[in-house]
Amino acid sequence: MLFNLRNLLNAATLRKSSKQLVQHFRSGQPTQTNVNLKGRDLLTLQNYTAEEIKYLLWTASDLKQRIKYKGEYLPLLQGKSLAMIFEKRSTRTRLSTETGFALLGGHPCFLTTQDIHLGVNESLTDTARVLSSMTNAVLARVYKQSDLDLLAKEASIPIVNGLSDSYHPIQILADYLTLQEHYGYLKGLTISWIGDGNNVLNSILMSAAKFGMHLRVATPKGFEPDPNIVKVAEEYSKEYSTKLFFTTDPLEAASGANVLVTDTWISMGQEEEKAERMKAFHGYQITMQTGKYAASDWTFLHCLPRKPQEVDDEVFYSPRSLAFQEAENRKWTIMAVMVSLLTDYSPQLQKPTF
Repeated sequence: MLFNLRNLLNAATLRKSSKQLVQHFRSGQPTQTNVNLKGRDLLTLQNYTAEEIKYLLWTASDLKQRIKYKGEYLPLLQGKSLAMIFEKRSTRTRLSTETGFALLGGHPCFLTTQDIHLGVNESLTDTARVLSSMTNAVLARVYKQSDLDLLAKEASIPIVNGLSDSYHPIQILADYLTLQEHYGYLKGLTISWIGDGNNVLNSILMSAAKFGMHLRVATPKGFEPDPNIVKVAEEYSKEYSTKLFFTTDPLEAASGANVLVTDTWISMGQEEEKAERMKAFHGYQITMQTGKYAASDWTFLHCLPRKPQEVDDEVFYSPRSLAFQEAENRKWTIMAVMVSLLTDYSPQLQKPTF
């Protein structure tokens, strides 16, 4: 009896969550789209228009609703295979891609530096041509963006950036999906980045303005984002009439923000800089005190893994933290990327409000 009651309660909770999600994603008007991403690479969101990025998020929300909440089986990638090249270890990128691709009926092949040495035992050109003959797409998590660019140039199949020293586009798609689910829209939100001027920030700079989002950035002196990327972001801000602000003061960056975002201060490959970086980032920890400067509805994002010096437990495990929803959405967004680049699938849900 208790078992049956528990099942009924769980089912009711699931239906309620599903209904809330549908309400969020049916808030927009039905929209016809001419977006077609089949065969494209995803190296940086700079190469994608506002409508194309919105289309990826639309597809992600559609797949999440149909598969997770409606229990549908969608073998959209049946008969297709994916080469996953990982020069850097990862939890979320590997799990989201491997399980997501398989859930859609495809076959992911995981390749570490023990299996493949980009540009060492075999040239990048030769690797690209071999993978193009055996798989349908490549997701590569690498140290150098230039390696991705060369792979894309030489391959005849889509190349997806799983992370590089310059960009992390698939992370930002998950961030935006999470914010859309929480707020019901993106346009007009203010994002506050408090941390290193790294690849995650670069991807936000290449895309936030396209949704009409404002961006306030605090980085320590000497840890600013790439000036060339900042220049492009400033052009986007002007084009889309958004505000872009840079400072070295975390509290100034947090002022009026809807979303507080940070990331690791010490990325893989920067371990020797730990002492220097810990000193430079003193005062950059996000706490409830930081939140007092933000908007009343502020939330928190972190791409994980997280260290306590970046954000304290009180914020990280609070209801304001969307970090674990953000992590799950890595799966739905990479599934959307793969479906969009490899098939002619069109979302069945109405287009969300962005």
